[in-house]
Amino acid sequence: MDVHLIIGSLGAAIILAAFIALQLHYITDEDVRYDAANVIGSVFLVWYAYVGGSWPFFMLNTVWGLVSLRDVIRYFQRG
Repeated sequence: MDVHLIIGSLGAAIILAAFIALQLHYITDEDVRYDAANVIGSVFLVWYAYVGGSWPFFMLNTVWGLVSLRDVIRYFQRG
């Protein structure tokens, strides 16, 4: 299996796991773990989109990751 495919699959799995945990009420959308998972998953998916030249997917995951990163930063600033 191609390393880029593994990275992309891992990124998708991380985001999907966070989404499933949210839907099953294991975490809330205010939980830093939810946003952190979205940041990590998005970084992997941005890499995968870049390598594959999928610019719409690159743009989507860049924005998704930046919005989630903003929430992670705010969480740690609150102390």
